[in-house]
Amino acid sequence: MTQYLGIVDIAWRGQRIPVEKGAKLKMGGAQNNAVIFGRQVGRAQEWVASDVTASTHLARGQRFKGLDAGGEGELQVICDTGQTYVIADAFLTERPEMTSGEGGKIEMKWMGGEPEELIDG
Repeated sequence: MTQYLGIVDIAWRGQRIPVEKGAKLKMGGAQNNAVIFGRQVGRAQEWVASDVTASTHLARGQRFKGLDAGGEGELQVICDTGQTYVIADAFLTERPEMTSGEGGKIEMKWMGGEPEELIDG
């Protein structure tokens, strides 16, 4: 039986962060855009950033400030299917915000360059 992606973990600057279901990775790199002139359509490429969104929860004894390290760093998106996506120049786009009543839910958003894909086995 084939296994499909189920669980994703995040490692931000070497700190492993467990995330809830629904984490998203939009791969950065070259993207084609339509260029319309007269009755013809061509394409022009542009570079787009990688975009990662994930939610975690604040646990007893955890330092909230530790999640918000300023500047750039390495972000890893680790999949239970063996793939790991490494964005060497990632950065948080917004200061994390926690929500009470939902286990201290914290949504985190990163952007960066094109990820390197590593595959186990």
